[in-house]
Amino acid sequence: MTPDNKTQDAAEHRWPAVIGLLTALGLYGTLPTTFLPGVRYAVVVVGLGLLIPLVALNPRRLTRQTRWSRILSVGQALLLVAANEVALIQLVVALTRADNSNGPTLLLAALQVWVTNVIAFALVYWELDRGGPVSRRHLPRPHLPRADFRFPQDEDHDAVKEVAARSSVKTGWTAAFIDYLYFSLSNSMAFSPTDTMPLSARAKGLMGLEAFGGFVLLALVIAHAVSLLGQ
Repeated sequence: MTPDNKTQDAAEHRWPAVIGLLTALGLYGTLPTTFLPGVRYAVVVVGLGLLIPLVALNPRRLTRQTRWSRILSVGQALLLVAANEVALIQLVVALTRADNSNGPTLLLAALQVWVTNVIAFALVYWELDRGGPVSRRHLPRPHLPRADFRFPQDEDHDAVKEVAARSSVKTGWTAAFIDYLYFSLSNSMAFSPTDTMPLSARAKGLMGLEAFGGFVLLALVIAHAVSLLGQ
């Protein structure tokens, strides 16, 4: 396969993203009861409901895309991000008002919100960049939408031979869900881009929102943990 001649065999596997989504929905849905249980259960039900037609369209590999499937998949990811951001705000309020009796519960909830945030933003990045997973694997590079992110493989073609051999120019490499999950994780821990750089305004806005949420959550969790240890 060459960079400009993509084939059906290059289609991305469906299930890594499905496993990520199910994990995020599970973590979000099992937050403590104080976190708007009606809203949480509704988000989980809607998220699972949207998943059914998407899996039916592409049960094993992402080979087909329609207008409605694009709307559903992007909407599903954005819904999870929005719902988890609401939970994050609730958690921030709870951490600033918490007493010692519910400290461990809130610290566990903070971990759930943080991990859900990493997965949810990874899904959004995966869905938006270069037209989504179907476009990235099946459209010739000259016909791809503009990139939202620049991966190291996109600029390694002029490096030493063993590094250049993995570049997108040499192999036609295209980012998969695991790549977006990794840089979502690194962005949430480093509070800044690491090896993958945002190119578009929406990419910078999303990464900034994720990093800011992670920073605020970490600062409050550390402060709350210190206060518990000091008792």
